[in-house]
Amino acid sequence: MPMPEKGTDWESLKREMQERGAHDVKWRDGKTAVYVFNAGPDVERVQKEAYTLFMSENGLGPMAFPSLKKMEDEVVAMGLSLLHAPDGAVGNITSGGTDSITMAMKTARDFARKEKGVTGTPNVVLPYSAHPAFDKAAKMMEIEIRRVPVGADLLADVEAMGKAADERTIMIVGSAPCFPYGLIDPIEKLGALAQARELWLHVDACVGGYIAPFVRMNGGDVPPFDFEVPGVSSMSADLHKYGYCAKGASTVLFRSEALRAYMIFDTDSWPGGRMVTPTLAGTRPGGAIAAAWAVMNFLGVEGYRAKHKQVTDAREKIEAGVKALGFRILGKPQLGLIAYTHDEIDCMAVWGKLFERGWFTSLTTQPKGLHLMLSPFHLQVADTYLADLAWAVEQVKAGASGAKREARYS
Repeated sequence: MPMPEKGTDWESLKREMQERGAHDVKWRDGKTAVYVFNAGPDVERVQKEAYTLFMSENGLGPMAFPSLKKMEDEVVAMGLSLLHAPDGAVGNITSGGTDSITMAMKTARDFARKEKGVTGTPNVVLPYSAHPAFDKAAKMMEIEIRRVPVGADLLADVEAMGKAADERTIMIVGSAPCFPYGLIDPIEKLGALAQARELWLHVDACVGGYIAPFVRMNGGDVPPFDFEVPGVSSMSADLHKYGYCAKGASTVLFRSEALRAYMIFDTDSWPGGRMVTPTLAGTRPGGAIAAAWAVMNFLGVEGYRAKHKQVTDAREKIEAGVKALGFRILGKPQLGLIAYTHDEIDCMAVWGKLFERGWFTSLTTQPKGLHLMLSPFHLQVADTYLADLAWAVEQVKAGASGAKREARYS
């Protein structure tokens, strides 16, 4: 459509936008368990007001906006502290998990070329359950992706990954947790492999980086997954997931400045003078940086522990409820994600019935199952979800029985 010749008043535009949004998922009602992390209206208010305070400022210019530089440094420092980073560890805020993973892969590739003499087509070895962001980054940089089947426990098969790695392997990957199953890979064993073979280990904690430390503080059985494992070289951890910050904000973190140096873009071969950017983006929205800083300071350790206890309480309640309905939990989830399957009914059909009642959730394909990424608010609607799930199961069973009867007499 062409641009209108004349402008429209804001009130009219606002009404139209609200009308269009009326058909979107009702995430504020708790019926969405993917895409949105609902930590409550108090956090939402902080997100919005902090974002708008720095909406026009640009993280590209630290000399012009030293306030943003200071806030970014403090957010990164908090992340490094939570994730057991050693002295000298560094990082940056990115636009999201894909950005963080892309920059980590670029850094590992350039490090391998310079420090290890890797030539030809480099490769990355990762479990089948790892996020497709690695594939996206690999396509941009002509890196070979070697996905290795997971074990029977749905975790990374460390021995098989070791066999898949060779002299051109620039990175091995573990997830904390992986998105499909919500399970933390054996990072300690991957770290031992990385040290023994002098491999770069990246831990994708985009989902878990800002929840796992607090679940552990709350007494949860969370295995070592971060920089406390000596073989970990880099991590990705999303602020706009379980950090409850405004989109889009993530962190990419490195064990040392010597490693991060291979991420930095620095050029002066044009008439505009020297250009230095740490991440893929040029312009970096000041609002996302400011909102991250504000939310982290608003919640603090106590606030995050309380919010994440609601998440794990919701997960445990739903686990018990789905088991009672005959579902089987995939693996042993420890954080806010849960996936479950049923050996006798079509989970895809169950998902469709839940959608009829306004639920927008995720799925797994191997095995076919239902998937939830839970927020604090879901504790309030867990009983409603389980009731609707029970209804959906009965609807699917009734439909299957009807189809069998029809086939028998046709």
